[in-house]
Amino acid sequence: MSRGAFYLLFTASGFAGLIYESLWTHYLKLFLGHAAYAQSLVLVVFMGGMAGGAALCARLSPRIASPLAVYAAVEAAIGLLAFLFHPAFVALTDWSYASLLPGLGSEGGALAGKLALSCLFILPQSLLLGATFPLMSAGIARGAPGRAGESVAMLYFTNSLGAAAGVLASAFLLIGWLGLPGTLRTAGVLNLAIAGAVMLLARPLPALLPARGAPASARLLLGVAFFTGLASFIYEIVWLRMLVLVLGASTHAFELMLATFILGLALGGLAVRRRVDASPQPARLLGWVQVVMGLAALATLPVYDFTFGLMEALMRGLAKNDIGYALFNLAGGGIAALVMLPATFCAGMTLPLLTGALLRDGAGEAAVGRVYAANTLGAIAGVVLAVHIGLPLLGIKGSLIAGCLIDAALGLVLLGVFGTRVMSLRAGAVCAAAFVAVAAGVRLDVNKMTAGVFRHSALETSRDAQVLYARDGKTATVHLVKYPDDAISLRTNGKSDGSINMERGVDRGTDEITMVLTGALPLALKPDAKSAAVIGIGTGLTTHTLLQSLSIERVDTIEIEAAMVEASRGFLPRNRNAYADPRGQIVIDDAKSFFAAGKRRYDIIVSEPSNPWVSGVSGLFTREFYRRVRGHLADDGVLLQWFQLYEIDASLVASVMGALGAEFPHYSVYAASDHDLLIVASLAPLPVADPRVFEQPALAKELWTVHVMTAGDIDARYLGNRTTLEPLFASYGMPANSDYAPVLDLNAARHRFTERNAGGIVELLNAGVPALEMLERGRSGRPVNPLFRGAEGFNRVENTRLAWYARNFLVAPAPPEPRAVPTWLQKDLEILRARLLECRQPRELDVWLHSALRVAQAMNPYLTPSDLNAVWPAFMVSRCYATLNGLQRRWLAFFRAVAARDAPAMAGLAEELLASQREISNEAREYLVAAALAGHAATGERARAVALWDAQKKALRNAADSPLFRLLRCHAGRERCAAEFEAYAER
Repeated sequence: MSRGAFYLLFTASGFAGLIYESLWTHYLKLFLGHAAYAQSLVLVVFMGGMAGGAALCARLSPRIASPLAVYAAVEAAIGLLAFLFHPAFVALTDWSYASLLPGLGSEGGALAGKLALSCLFILPQSLLLGATFPLMSAGIARGAPGRAGESVAMLYFTNSLGAAAGVLASAFLLIGWLGLPGTLRTAGVLNLAIAGAVMLLARPLPALLPARGAPASARLLLGVAFFTGLASFIYEIVWLRMLVLVLGASTHAFELMLATFILGLALGGLAVRRRVDASPQPARLLGWVQVVMGLAALATLPVYDFTFGLMEALMRGLAKNDIGYALFNLAGGGIAALVMLPATFCAGMTLPLLTGALLRDGAGEAAVGRVYAANTLGAIAGVVLAVHIGLPLLGIKGSLIAGCLIDAALGLVLLGVFGTRVMSLRAGAVCAAAFVAVAAGVRLDVNKMTAGVFRHSALETSRDAQVLYARDGKTATVHLVKYPDDAISLRTNGKSDGSINMERGVDRGTDEITMVLTGALPLALKPDAKSAAVIGIGTGLTTHTLLQSLSIERVDTIEIEAAMVEASRGFLPRNRNAYADPRGQIVIDDAKSFFAAGKRRYDIIVSEPSNPWVSGVSGLFTREFYRRVRGHLADDGVLLQWFQLYEIDASLVASVMGALGAEFPHYSVYAASDHDLLIVASLAPLPVADPRVFEQPALAKELWTVHVMTAGDIDARYLGNRTTLEPLFASYGMPANSDYAPVLDLNAARHRFTERNAGGIVELLNAGVPALEMLERGRSGRPVNPLFRGAEGFNRVENTRLAWYARNFLVAPAPPEPRAVPTWLQKDLEILRARLLECRQPRELDVWLHSALRVAQAMNPYLTPSDLNAVWPAFMVSRCYATLNGLQRRWLAFFRAVAARDAPAMAGLAEELLASQREISNEAREYLVAAALAGHAATGERARAVALWDAQKKALRNAADSPLFRLLRCHAGRERCAAEFEAYAER
């Protein structure tokens, strides 16, 4: 077989190898709790294993008769281990959470246990993967000893090219199709196929000329291999941190950046392949490459500032649809290439040149393994230094410059040794000038870095902001930013993770309302709670609110990034209890590890992580996570889960609800705002909100601050319990979000870009028909605060205010003053009053029935039957009633039935009106069908409901997909709905 065929097989080997690295990151971030930690550990262990495998091959290679036969055996072993990885991971992590981590006790012991297990998961395959490059190189080089340098360069190119393709294929295709276990098995099958093909062609070959002792240059060149690997991986870690502020911190963005980095290495190997053997002095050429690489990496700092403008233009120009998202990722790869490719192109030349120089000096074929081992050991050092020392102490700019200095210094040393002193001095002068210019003249624009341009497509919104805090933490870059409107925002990797307006007496933003309710709602449902845990500190306001309760004895706040805790101090005194109350403690740890190591059980657990499109966060919305959390709740404890409705669609909400519902028999869903859900889950049935929560002065003050003034304001946010809402979620046919089939992680970033919205779920509270009341009889109907505070921030309260205005306008002796009343409502009320109470006859077209329909939708769902009893009966006893025809009277009777929540009359009159009118507006048809379905569902007349839906669904095709009709038709025909959405039932 020609060398080209072996290059093709090694491309496939690289493809499979980087699938493993990508998947191991997915798996270990489930175990370690954060993507940045997982990526760092995977890189360290992956590179460490590869270094060990390469070093072992360096010792044994000259004594192996057929390196390709051994290579085939190694590929087969890798493939077999791939089939064992998933079951071993599940079994060992379950055992560690149940036994190992609780037994280790301390936070440090638990971390050490997790790190040890993580190494056990991936080290064996990493050792084997490290052996593949030296073995294949030895086999190919023996077949063409005169072109050994070119062979090594081509193998480096093909393997790296396959690796870049493997990263993209796993992230964008395979995981979505096959899940994590299926993708692992696919890579395993590929390894076995490669092993079979190579085994058929392997034959014994004499070794290259034996080493002529250790060449004088060996120690220097191996040192260069180590330190250039160190510098390259400092670049990788720093570039990843830089680019997430431009591209976003989604899993897809990380994979694009990784693929771009590897592609640069591949292209460098390809470019240098012929020069390795042809160059009279490879080490001198390497010196120039090192200098250019250091300068190219240094140039990324001024280029980086330019990328924000590119992303702004990109976001403004792309359509917010799936095609636009594909182009966004493609262009994101281009932006990553603009930053990474010049330096990584040079980095791709280094290993072939180092190997070629050593082979030229008589180091023998063992040089391949030694260079590879030294380079990967340097990579390990680079990862550790960048994550744990460079970024926290030097920041992005300082860390990158440190890496550039290392590469430039290596180049200058090589030029001094293998070139001339004049050459070295001239290169040194150029480097010194460049470093001084960049260090002194380039400033990273913090305002651009906090803008979230990948999300908001606008840089100008942050130009006038004041940055109060900025730090590059171990897992994220954190900023605290004050905007001209006095709102302070906590930004993580460029995205807001909570904002508070620090001024008194102003309308509160939805973030602040949500955070207070996240703390207060579980207290209202479990007023005797003694202990609570909060996952993610955010602004600290949720922890602060929980500690306002007099019954709470302990609140543990678990945050993985120390910089978040420091930044949140900028919200003082608004969140003072989070820092000052002795009943609370803040722990820097992963939540899963903290719970397992502490063996604690809580009355309340609050999970309010970042948005699920952020890499690693979706693991806090999976069935496996809820199963573990369940074990740390008291028997009657409650879990409160925050979930966004913006930049997401209802199908992904359904996937999360499927995951939660699989582990908790009871849940209730509340709307903190029109854009945020608060899901409360428990092993025991959940009560209604206890009004005693307003009897605790400090807690009541927090609630009043965000305009939640009565128990009715909490009731107004109640969507429904599991019995009410599960048919809606079932209708989307989504599998439950799982660690190993990460539906949320794979789709959330796309939904963010395409600006999806699941707000229709909350709009069930504002449906023209009181459907939720009909489906869940006995719902608490306590009135919202009579001042209607908070109406500007929550539609249900605002609509209740308008409903009271409408009622009083129609029945009060003197109509109320129309404050902020929509023109259409005022006009419809005037028409209705004139026609039905003042008996004014129309001059031409009688449009009052259309006005009555709109008034009924605006009034009936928001007021109680007793409050409405003064309206519709008043029309029916008015002297004007006698002037109405039969159809008009039936419409009034129907409105009265809806107001009274009279399910049989609602359904009967609605069907009668549908049947008696040949021409009917879409608005009226939708209203009648919704009322009839709600009435039939409430009375258990499912057959009639199904028949009605079948008769009307074609005419309602534009509204049939709405949450309201999904909910009603599945309630009405639950068995049929379950059959239609079989995939959900199979979760």
